[in-house]
Amino acid sequence: MTTHPPQVIATLAALQLIARLRDRHGPLMFHQSGGCCDGSSPMCFVQGEFILGDHDVRLGEIGDAPFYISPAQFAYWKHTQLIIDVVAGRGGMFSLENGEGVRFLLRSRLFADDEFLALQAAGRV
Repeated sequence: MTTHPPQVIATLAALQLIARLRDRHGPLMFHQSGGCCDGSSPMCFVQGEFILGDHDVRLGEIGDAPFYISPAQFAYWKHTQLIIDVVAGRGGMFSLENGEGVRFLLRSRLFADDEFLALQAAGRV
């Protein structure tokens, strides 16, 4: 069995917000926005209320919510571990945390060479 580092993780603050949103709205999902309305914010939706593209990549799960990214964004971010955090501010226009006084924020770190090789061996990049 090949092990590899997770491609997306969440801070404790993000996990706590995800739990609150899940309690209020039910099962959730995330999509890493790449674009127009909300910049490059991680967007949180009720599971099934965001239509995924045929080639969107499922990076993993955070707080029991699947996390997807578009192929173009994946090509850009594949060398990094995405770290979903929470900061003060207004949430994305269509994201469930809008109105909470906080928003999800994308942080990242480059994978070490051995981590990236493990991801390649697992067919994840």
